[in-house]
Amino acid sequence: MSDKPRNFPLTLDSLAGKPARQGGAQSLAQSRVATPQTATQNAAQSAGRSVQGPGHERAPASALAPSRQNPLVSEAVRRAMVARIEKQGVHDHVVLDAMLAVPRHLFMDEALASQAYIDASLPIGHHQTISQPYIVARMIEAMRQGKPLLRVLEIGTGCGYQAAVLSQVAKDVFSIERIKPLHELAKSNLRPLRVSNLRLQYGDGMLGLPQAAPFDGIILAAAGLEVPHALLEQLTIGGRLVAPVGAKLQHLQLITRVAKMEWTSQTLEDCHFVPLRPGTI
Repeated sequence: MSDKPRNFPLTLDSLAGKPARQGGAQSLAQSRVATPQTATQNAAQSAGRSVQGPGHERAPASALAPSRQNPLVSEAVRRAMVARIEKQGVHDHVVLDAMLAVPRHLFMDEALASQAYIDASLPIGHHQTISQPYIVARMIEAMRQGKPLLRVLEIGTGCGYQAAVLSQVAKDVFSIERIKPLHELAKSNLRPLRVSNLRLQYGDGMLGLPQAAPFDGIILAAAGLEVPHALLEQLTIGGRLVAPVGAKLQHLQLITRVAKMEWTSQTLEDCHFVPLRPGTI
């Protein structure tokens, strides 16, 4: 498989004039600890501040045509977001190109679309959030570790944004959502993009997806007190899982399966996610 991100089958310029819909869906820093901020704090800090574009040009996997009516469809807005993520320590260009390719505002409620490209987690309904761009990129970079991803499982589809980013860096992506309205919302958000390598599943993410296993990458968008053993068993040998772990105090954990009954664990950085829950609703 090529290490370069692929274009969406449907060019995104055709979606440039469409309003954002209500959305639903949060590595490796060893020299510092990143403490996530609330959407309100991020919005306040971002207000009135311009962000410089990347120091070097990279060809996006897809781009939206500029529009005076809706500045969010401009590639320059996403490029500024990617420049900030790169400055925060994410250096995998495959991941950065994927973040540039996917228009985050299309996965959010229209009322929040103006905040789509600040570094904030934002509400998407049902007590869930869309993860901040930095965390999305950081977790995917940790899972990739510079290597091609063939089959990836995401736990917690939410509004579908992270699944869309994953579809640009992995050959096949499977994503599970336990909240039925969010599962339907993600399908609605992703349908116009015609992402052919992404499959959405309504179900209990703590059980994984054994019928599609094994996976060489698993990523969790919700925090449990520990990583469910069912997910660990669905990793390939050499596969990597990235998950937030903890209750009030959470940290990102990178788990690698090194043998049939052996896994290694590495703590990455502090984070804050919604809780991981069993069952479906």
